Amino acid sequence: MYRTLLVDDERIILDGISSMVDWPRHRTELIGTAQNGIAAYERIVAESPDIVITDIRMPGLDGLELVAKTYASHPHIRFIILSGFSEFEYANRAMQYGVKHYLLKPTNEHKIAAALDELVAELDAAKDQLTFIANMKLRFQRMVPHVKEQVLKEFVTNKTYGAHDLNYYRGLFQYDFDRPVQLLLFQLEGPAEFEYLFAIKNIAEDILESTLLSTTIGNHALILIEEPEDAEAVQERLTRIRTTFLQYYKLDVTIAVSSLGEMIRARALYQETLQCLNYRFYLGEGGIITSKDILSPAPLPLDDYEFDEERILLPVRSGHLQEAEERLAELFDPLKSAKLDIGMVKTYAIQQFIALIRLDDPQRINENYKKLPLLLELNTLQGMQDFLLAIVKEIAAKYYEQNVVKHTSIVRKVIDIINDQLGNPGLSLNFVAGEMLYMNADYLGKLFKKETGEKFSNFVVKARMKQAAHLISAQPDIKIFELAERLGFGDNPQYFSQVFKKQFGCTPSEYMRGLENSAF
Repeated sequence: MYRTLLVDDERIILDGISSMVDWPRHRTELIGTAQNGIAAYERIVAESPDIVITDIRMPGLDGLELVAKTYASHPHIRFIILSGFSEFEYANRAMQYGVKHYLLKPTNEHKIAAALDELVAELDAAKDQLTFIANMKLRFQRMVPHVKEQVLKEFVTNKTYGAHDLNYYRGLFQYDFDRPVQLLLFQLEGPAEFEYLFAIKNIAEDILESTLLSTTIGNHALILIEEPEDAEAVQERLTRIRTTFLQYYKLDVTIAVSSLGEMIRARALYQETLQCLNYRFYLGEGGIITSKDILSPAPLPLDDYEFDEERILLPVRSGHLQEAEERLAELFDPLKSAKLDIGMVKTYAIQQFIALIRLDDPQRINENYKKLPLLLELNTLQGMQDFLLAIVKEIAAKYYEQNVVKHTSIVRKVIDIINDQLGNPGLSLNFVAGEMLYMNADYLGKLFKKETGEKFSNFVVKARMKQAAHLISAQPDIKIFELAERLGFGDNPQYFSQVFKKQFGCTPSEYMRGLENSAF
């Protein structure tokens, strides 16, 4: 239904037309009447009807003035003019505002109905046209993102794209591309599924707020942005992109950032970001790599560097994991600084891997060799170091367990010797190592302390004092000089008493009296 307003200064005409026209039959609805142009315009502003049927001659604001004023503010409203004058001047002025229906009074139901039908048909056609245009715009809007994706893809991969193509897309995308641009390339540190690429691209577009074009190529997402006014702000946004993606998808992302350049150089900027990604091998997965990183000083020379895979084998055999980790780092740190060819670095890593697995059980050789493809698939130097560290930990742990059993047995023998030799004034680490076990004294001392938590000499003193307290309890009348002789202090009971007091907080004599008093 099209909403219709009827305007005439004669009440009898308003009532007559209102009642004689079958409004619904002509797909219209009479929403009201007005008796002058001023009141009519107020209704038009308030209710915005589709059709206005108005007389020309009215006080205050005549019909033609109403048409002109309405045309200026509501150009979509259609008019039917009623007049008792047949002069061409009125019709001519009305037609200037698009009025096609000019009915002379007195009119009848059929003429008004015919005019209404024509206007309804015109309004239908206008509505269809608007709907068609709106649908076309909607389709175009839906298509533009795909076109933009393809345009960026072509500009970074197709050598033939140049200034002519750029001029065409200036108008299509309503952007002149005259300001410098910057290309961002995103590589997921995990499966490059389309869902993840779509997600990182959309997260980046939302956070960056200055995206011109975006697309995906292979396992990468690409975004072209305007020259940033604040480079630090861009870095902060890139960090937010990584954090947001990691929060929702539990995957990190490496972002390569090109230098600034003209849109016509998009292919060169793309190659620059790919070059940035090569540095990911040395910098590790995740993070932001800029064009400045790949313009760093020349690699350090390795003339004096020798990749000696044997350096790490001794601590692994000894089960000393911390030392083995340090040796592994010493091997790889110079490689990170030198930025050698990736193939050469992988050769070194393979050498170290083979040297390590030879330390493992011979029965596990084939099983260990099956891990080699995993090493070859790694794309970062840190990843290779971590891979070898896992091998180091596994093999060193086995040697540690073997050594613990062996060391525990040796320390147990030392403790047995101490208990047996408490009365020997010559009981010392050198004596036990050289005379009893035929071992290096320094090594035995370190092993003893590691197992017991005590230095050898302290352990001997505590064992002697413990035995002294036991002898005093068993023989309350035992002499101090006898205790000194029986516990390795020879003829120096005074020194024995000093050591005893330091251990128990009282002299041997005071300790004896304490035992006597407690007996009563």
